[in-house]
Amino acid sequence: MNDLQGLIARHGAAFLFGFCFLEAAGVPIPAALALLLGGAAVGQGTLPAGSAWLAGFAGLLAGDLLLFFLGRHTGWWLLGLLCRVTANPDACIFTSAHAFRKRGRATLVLSKFVPGLSAMAAPLAGSMNMRAAQFLALDGTGAALYVTAYGLLGYLCKDIIATVIGYFQAAGRVVETLLVGAVAGYLVWRGYLSWKTRELRAVPVLRPGDLKGLDEAQVLDVRSHGYYSSSARRIKGAARLEPNRLPEAMESLPTGKKLLLYCTCRNEATSIRVAHMLRQNGYETFVIRGGLKAWQQAGHETEPVPAAEIVELPSFRR
Repeated sequence: MNDLQGLIARHGAAFLFGFCFLEAAGVPIPAALALLLGGAAVGQGTLPAGSAWLAGFAGLLAGDLLLFFLGRHTGWWLLGLLCRVTANPDACIFTSAHAFRKRGRATLVLSKFVPGLSAMAAPLAGSMNMRAAQFLALDGTGAALYVTAYGLLGYLCKDIIATVIGYFQAAGRVVETLLVGAVAGYLVWRGYLSWKTRELRAVPVLRPGDLKGLDEAQVLDVRSHGYYSSSARRIKGAARLEPNRLPEAMESLPTGKKLLLYCTCRNEATSIRVAHMLRQNGYETFVIRGGLKAWQQAGHETEPVPAAEIVELPSFRR
């Protein structure tokens, strides 16, 4: 915390702008902490109030506008990326979208004070076709309230913040030891998870050119975010298998037939996970390395996704 206060004292408004921009753009850093320290710096006379407020406001608004326009042009992809840490990305997207639409556009004004919603609000507004001028007005109001609230709190509590920073300075060695221990513990935990999931590597992964002899196999599309565009394509003859509802989906799978799975995620993560679960239930599964992109690059046939299977997000323009 002392280092953060030092950066604010030396670089002032530029640092506040950068910190707030990064958080608004989706980087998991606490802009509220920077605003608190900025307010304390204003109270101590080391930072002009006007430039501090304007820097924080501009940073938040710029980051939100970036995600708003990215959400408008990438739609489901960006929302899926933001929801990637959840157990059910599809549910995360649709629950957030419907709740956002149901509560109304004014949700943007208070979204920054709500954990979770603060990261989703701007790209959701873009994906759901909110008008840019309306987004700017509502989000700008919310950013102004957020900067004012935390900056004022830091200003009023400048003495308490100074005391806390003093404790951090006195206990600096202890804090560093705790942080190193936490990082080491995290690395050990990740190693354990990697060891625990070693069975996933037993799933055969084949390139599109190595599928000779599997012409009669059933191809399954297990993309975790489904179909979201009228121009979406899939491997010719493929069937959709919802990865987040496997128990019900398995009832319709053919028995005694080899299954070829593909997705569009990094390292075939979804395909391998689903293939492993199917193997545990007696199915013979294979994963297509590189997914749909590799299939197309190999010159194999694809087909448009049937219109009945396209799922669209709710829209503010309806």
